Amino acid sequence: MNAPLNLQRTYDRSRVPLYLQVAEVMRQRIEARQWLPGAKIPTLEQLEVEFQVARVTVRQAVDILRKEGLLYCRQGRGTFILDNKTDKRWLKLATDWHSLAESLKGNVPRLIAAPTPTSQPILAAGDGKLADSYVFLRSVQFKDDEPYGIVNLRLASHIYDLDRAAFETRPALPILAELDQVEVKSARQSITIGGADPEVADLLKIALGTPTAMCRCIIVDSHGIAIYVADIIYRSDYIRIDIDLLANGSSKTQTAKSSERKSRKTSGTAKQKA
Repeated sequence: MNAPLNLQRTYDRSRVPLYLQVAEVMRQRIEARQWLPGAKIPTLEQLEVEFQVARVTVRQAVDILRKEGLLYCRQGRGTFILDNKTDKRWLKLATDWHSLAESLKGNVPRLIAAPTPTSQPILAAGDGKLADSYVFLRSVQFKDDEPYGIVNLRLASHIYDLDRAAFETRPALPILAELDQVEVKSARQSITIGGADPEVADLLKIALGTPTAMCRCIIVDSHGIAIYVADIIYRSDYIRIDIDLLANGSSKTQTAKSSERKSRKTSGTAKQKA
């Protein structure tokens, strides 16, 4: 039998409070269906031993998940997984320009105060050239009155001036896709995993340190100017990424296989004639 892990060193690597770390592990077990709907979770005593934390820490973690609607308690019987949990991962992060613009059409942004003065975006090699000036638009994205993302967008001023009212009331990407005056040369999106700081936790109504997906999206026009530079923070429990691994290579793969089969047939025919 393997010796129990020494979790104290693991906990010490994070500045996130212990009860939030324990709650996140339990949340992941529910999301991954390691703990099935309707099932009873281990007792507080068992969780205390497993996680090597104090009883009060486990109670705090359970209370967080109960408030999130993932657990419920039955007096004298224990704590159970709610069996009416719906999949919240409705936001699929698109991996191509047209799908991304289309997926954002129904989003509802609510502008919030932006810090001033705003600086120009910091661009890396390959991100395009800076525009003469940018407008900074900051918003929280909602679905069914639940906040799920924070958008910090720097939009080239000459693009913003094309339709100010639209850019202040609708997601910017679908508007860019509709503008005849704008020709997109490249669109890139990178994703990293982080944790909610106090401001993000407050705006998205999540616990401090909760995992988040941080997306940086850069749109460059036909003149090589970065007209759209956005840093977006999503709640990790609302998003998923689906990637078709054969989307760009399926036709080439099939062509290569077809050519290989033809080559084999030709070789076989030549041998028979010989």
